[in-house]
Amino acid sequence: MAADENDNVMKDYSNYSLKDYNTFGIEARCSRFIEFEDFEEAVLAAAILRDSSSPYIIIGGGSNLLLTKDFEGIVVRSGIKGYHFEADCRMVCGSGEVWDDIVARSIGAGYYGMENLSLIPGDVGASAVQNIGAYGVEAKDVIDSVEAVRIATGEMVTFGCDDCGYGYRDSRFKHEWRNQYLITKVTYRLSATFIPHLDYGNIRSELDKKGIVSPSAQQLRDTIIEIRNAKLPDPKVMGNAGSFFMNPIVDRRKYELLASEYEGMPHYDIDADHVKIPAGWMIDQCGWKGQSLGRAGVHDKQALVLVNRGGATGAEIVALCETIRKDVKEKFDIDIHPEVNII
Repeated sequence: MAADENDNVMKDYSNYSLKDYNTFGIEARCSRFIEFEDFEEAVLAAAILRDSSSPYIIIGGGSNLLLTKDFEGIVVRSGIKGYHFEADCRMVCGSGEVWDDIVARSIGAGYYGMENLSLIPGDVGASAVQNIGAYGVEAKDVIDSVEAVRIATGEMVTFGCDDCGYGYRDSRFKHEWRNQYLITKVTYRLSATFIPHLDYGNIRSELDKKGIVSPSAQQLRDTIIEIRNAKLPDPKVMGNAGSFFMNPIVDRRKYELLASEYEGMPHYDIDADHVKIPAGWMIDQCGWKGQSLGRAGVHDKQALVLVNRGGATGAEIVALCETIRKDVKEKFDIDIHPEVNII
């Protein structure tokens, strides 16, 4: 079925370009592309996936996606928009809403908890899948529940936050629930009281430069946006997926051995036995910041970000990724893993 953009029917296209649906700007196509815009269309999309013999993948805004080739199957995504507030400071959002728009709207309405997650690219649905996080806060800290359509049956199901098995950039949606649900709504549990989280990264130092001791929620959001903009390239100008690698968590004994060799090695305490080491710092120590391998490169302001310098293929970016991983392993004996979903 071919749909016209102005038809009041579910978007369903054949041989469709995915260039606008991945922030690396990789040119790749899929055999069929479906976008549902309400619950009924999600049920219809689930039936199409259930009845088809073709493989399928579920995507969001493409900010955590690296395409290495054309996809000979169905790509499905949510276009569900809208949000509203309910009792007890809950914010119910369509899974196709842009994440950062929701952060801005929550602050504007006087509901807090998302400030540190400002300017993270992607859609609401992806926040529940990826457990996005930044500056000491993760999506799981504010997620109340996730509504979805079970593809196998077409029924609506609702998961509480504890059901989703959230971990560092992880959830059951990425493992045993992978490709089993079409997320339609996410409800966030916010607060009418603003409690700033300032003790991560360089938040406090940037506020100090402005002479701000006790920031408002908007001031904290603005500062985090400024920090991120200073580090991360605009994907519309230079293709990228934000942070490409996850920060590894290592045994404290391992960290102490490395810290004795590398003075000033940055770290974040997880618990008494575990420490998180910034992958970007290790990549920088390996000499990769600002360097390139063909048309794929490492951003010159943040070594955690891999970029498309123009015309790079997904395979070229994967080759850079694997070379960096090898170098980090050789230098620090630590494995770093992509946060990006490679297809």
